[in-house]
Amino acid sequence: MIKKIKGEIWKPFKFKGSPSMRNKYALSSHGRVASYKEDVYQDGKLLEGSLTSGYRTLNLHIDDSNRTFYIHREVANLFNKKNSPKHKYVIHLNHNKTDNNIKNLKWSSQKEVIDHQQKSPHKKEYKKIQTAKKRGLKLNVTQVKAIKTILANPKRKLTHQQIADKYNISPMTVYRIKSGENWAAV
Repeated sequence: MIKKIKGEIWKPFKFKGSPSMRNKYALSSHGRVASYKEDVYQDGKLLEGSLTSGYRTLNLHIDDSNRTFYIHREVANLFNKKNSPKHKYVIHLNHNKTDNNIKNLKWSSQKEVIDHQQKSPHKKEYKKIQTAKKRGLKLNVTQVKAIKTILANPKRKLTHQQIADKYNISPMTVYRIKSGENWAAV
């Protein structure tokens, strides 16, 4: 038996293979998942699911195969409207990957996802740690300044690969220096 929460709405979670299963499944507007036979409130059982890369998932055995459903995506599919076809991704507005309440989920474009990730408290903390790091670096401040000077020159002839080869680093490191993800303080 599932306890009712004021304002919570349950919707059946339907997927290919569901008619052949013993139980029915439902998702709530608060991000809860339940399995049931006839009625969610009468004979329903709340499911925790598991965590995959920090996201709540539901692993089900359907028609001789295992399927993993990301709860936040399924809740967004049932309750939140996509604004355009470009909105293929679901973000957690408060950056908490386990908070699947519909008020915390938003369909977004890839650019919006990237911008949102940069504002994450975890990302900000990581950047702070990386900025303070002094040991184990392939480059020093003088080299980074030289790379930034090369990248800023509108008449530069060197590609990212050539700059990377010159300093014995990867082209991705050059790109991250250019974007400010790495060595932003220099």
